[in-house]
Amino acid sequence: MNDLLKFIQTINHYLWGGPMLFLLFGTHLYFTFRLRFIQKELKKGIRNSVSTKTDTHGNSSSFKTLTTTLAATLGTGNIVGISTAIALGGPGAVLWCWLTGVFGMATTYAECYLGMRYRKQKPDGTYRGGPMYALEYGLHSKWLAVIFCVATLFVAFSMGGSTQARSITDATKALGISPYLSGIIVAFLIGLVIVGGVNSIQNVCMKLVPAMAIFYVAACVLILFVNLPFVLPALSTIVKTAFSTKAVAGGVLGGSISIAARYGISRGLFTNEAGLGSAAIAAGGSALPDDSSLSGSVPSSNTTKDTQYHSDSLDLRYKNQALVSMSATFWDTVVMCALTGLIIVSTILKNPDSIKGLSMSELTTAAFAQIPFGVFMLRISLVAFAVATLIGWSFFGEKAVEYLFPKKGIDIYRLVYILMIFFGSIMSLELVWESSDLINAFMTIPNLIALWLLRKKIKC
Repeated sequence: MNDLLKFIQTINHYLWGGPMLFLLFGTHLYFTFRLRFIQKELKKGIRNSVSTKTDTHGNSSSFKTLTTTLAATLGTGNIVGISTAIALGGPGAVLWCWLTGVFGMATTYAECYLGMRYRKQKPDGTYRGGPMYALEYGLHSKWLAVIFCVATLFVAFSMGGSTQARSITDATKALGISPYLSGIIVAFLIGLVIVGGVNSIQNVCMKLVPAMAIFYVAACVLILFVNLPFVLPALSTIVKTAFSTKAVAGGVLGGSISIAARYGISRGLFTNEAGLGSAAIAAGGSALPDDSSLSGSVPSSNTTKDTQYHSDSLDLRYKNQALVSMSATFWDTVVMCALTGLIIVSTILKNPDSIKGLSMSELTTAAFAQIPFGVFMLRISLVAFAVATLIGWSFFGEKAVEYLFPKKGIDIYRLVYILMIFFGSIMSLELVWESSDLINAFMTIPNLIALWLLRKKIKC
């Protein structure tokens, strides 16, 4: 197992040490400028996201789409991922993670727009969409679509399943619960949800995500109040170390610009998934949000003018849903990850000894230990975030199976996914994280190919 871990670490060192970081961050910057800073439309995306309106075929509302996306992204990456990023890359990793979210909003918009533009309707009236459909029907590249879906399955089993299951194990171990027992219980509970299909998954996400997000944000705000004198110094430290050219050893207060960027951007991708294409899968099955400018009905005659009007109305709705999906990246990274990073760094500055004896994944524990029942609240948050991600990623994996095997395979996939939850709960955390970084790349590359080659089809 150690040899496998070293092999994966070597690949990740070269892959994430430059090529993938440049490609991803470059894509985020490119679409930010090409789409004329689409981030400025965030307010509209948030406003549209509260819609619970479905259509006559039962396609998902904007709110269900958003919460399903957030369920998959608001996982342990927001807590454990930021902790490991700071431990390995220094405080500067927080800023790089945050910037990945800010600029990544444009990439999320772009991939979701394409995912809806090339989506296909099933006989029952529901839609299927995502990068695989953009690759097949936009680029006419079936083989790239297959690669994307296969990679999606592996990501679902690793990042979406194993990583989250292991995080739950770590959170419950302190309560005296065996990892094996924890794995069995979680696998069983998640199984009850996913066997109910897409509607069951989305209904649970719609209730769980808002509750757990409010709970975690409230706890972080309380910690920042406790650390108030150290909040501004923490911000200063984060910014300074993010652009430090001094090659200090990686660690809590060490790191250089390359180390900070490597872990900040990779953990940013892990948390918000901008460029990964997962948000586009959820958006592809949505009931497109309407807009006040589209009052009245679309003309029914077949004149060229009417056809153009219909095309324009659909295009506007594609934009509206892409803005909703873009807001998920904002909530996940710009808000949640920034809060986690800030409470960790301010706590370290306040009391450097507080992190002694803690592993790289437990720096957040020191911050939460400052408030009453804080450690218990953190464990509750970890479990809730991990459960939500397990449910959300089961949805993405299921859509990949649906594309690869339209008439069969869903039941087998669900069984394997449940088994991976159990195996993930007893695997090495370091191996799980390194594997996730590697597999993310294989899912990201086909999606980025679609984004770049179809970039002229994306409207803002």
